[in-house]
Amino acid sequence: MDRGLTSEQERVRTEAARLATDVYAPLADDWDLNRTPCPLEERKRLGDLGYLGICLPHEYGGSDQPLMDALIVIEELGKANRPAAFQVFEANTGPARHLAFLGSQEQKAEVLPSVVTGDVAVAIAISEPDAGSAATDMTTSVARVGREYVLNGTKRWISNGGHADYYLVYCRFDDVPGSQGIGAVLVHKDTPGVSFGAQEKLMGFRGIPSADVYFDDVRLPTSSLVLGPGNFRKLFTSFSLERMGNATMSLAIGQAALDKTLAYVQSREQFGKNIVEFQSVQTLLADMILKVEATRMLVYRAARNAGTGLPDPLEVSLAKCTANEMAKQVTDIAIQLHGGNGYTEEYGLERLHRDSHGWAIAGGTPAMQRTRIVSEVLGRTFNQRG
Repeated sequence: MDRGLTSEQERVRTEAARLATDVYAPLADDWDLNRTPCPLEERKRLGDLGYLGICLPHEYGGSDQPLMDALIVIEELGKANRPAAFQVFEANTGPARHLAFLGSQEQKAEVLPSVVTGDVAVAIAISEPDAGSAATDMTTSVARVGREYVLNGTKRWISNGGHADYYLVYCRFDDVPGSQGIGAVLVHKDTPGVSFGAQEKLMGFRGIPSADVYFDDVRLPTSSLVLGPGNFRKLFTSFSLERMGNATMSLAIGQAALDKTLAYVQSREQFGKNIVEFQSVQTLLADMILKVEATRMLVYRAARNAGTGLPDPLEVSLAKCTANEMAKQVTDIAIQLHGGNGYTEEYGLERLHRDSHGWAIAGGTPAMQRTRIVSEVLGRTFNQRG
């Protein structure tokens, strides 16, 4: 099927698919069973291959390529091994990329070259125990004390929590209420006062660490400031990149479930013929194909229009909402069409289904994306607190 990729992008896709099949697919079962985070040596392998710097600036060792190129790699790795794909996700669509857009020259020079090589990782810390979808309820606070900032609070559901080296922390400045008080600071994991909770035991996302992060009178130099208060919109416009990576992970899951199912229905026999011969099976397959391809069109449109910059928030919300719900639906149909085999671990569908729900929660749920869609189309905001 023609996906409108350039010959160079097709080459990137082919090479990433080969790496996924040869290296990361054989590791996926063990990493899921034992909740194994992607080892440092594998992250460095991805760095050596240039996958961690696809979208990062040349001056810091990156390739400065369009967003589409990174999403191609994320999808191919994500079909086989989400913890491996997550390394490319975090570097090119996650907090490291946010830092490339929002950070100071000093911060970028300190962090990004080591991200490109795989020597360090960056995590983003937004959610809190009482501030998930309602991000403006966050209470993690930072106050200016002399020539330092002092950071206090708790962040929850932090992907790569306890494993990342740096944390891009969204926080409230000087108790200024609402969105106007929110900015961000960059914190190294070894800073005194930083600690981590136990690793979460999630239904999916196994091999992608998640933990609480605690900040107890963490003293930071003024050079840690990424953006001061009053930059809520700028912070969350940048976060659209993260949602593009998220949508691509969901696309990868849906495509993997479809690929497995297309092969299965052409080999599984019942009543003397392959089950693909039954019209009821064809109808379900058609639904899977329609959902996957519609998602791909939305993801690719947003990526192409973004180029090397930030994607359009409306196009991102359309893509993420569609992708998240598609992955849940398509993996469910895939389990049905595999029958009893689909309910076993052997065929890998239960892992795809578990992971599909995780990506739908992360980065803003489909319910929140629907609110964003209407808000962007009408050019207005809505007060959810009334």
